[in-house]
Amino acid sequence: MRLNHTQGAAGEAAALAFLQKQGCKLLARNWHCPFGEIDLIVKNGNTILFVEVKYRKNSGFGGAAYSITPAKLLKLQKSAEHYLQQHRLSHTACRLDAVLIQGNDAPQWVQNITG
Repeated sequence: MRLNHTQGAAGEAAALAFLQKQGCKLLARNWHCPFGEIDLIVKNGNTILFVEVKYRKNSGFGGAAYSITPAKLLKLQKSAEHYLQQHRLSHTACRLDAVLIQGNDAPQWVQNITG
């Protein structure tokens, strides 16, 4: 059960608006596959970005970045690979990014979260 669904949806909307201001174009939102869900899929120039959005009301329990675990990264990688294969984009530049939102602070765009 998602107790903070409204806050999460608002966080995703804020993240999308932020990315669009940076010149990104929305390809998909809350895209599901057998491996999991990708919050936002956007195109920035010639690069497809698979974006994990994390909203936290405050920095308790490590803040927004803390919840992106190695297991979550693996799911994101598999989901992104599935998207690329399904859309015949396997030779397209891409990366995994995150947009972190904490309270009323401005969104923080973390690029290439896999290193």
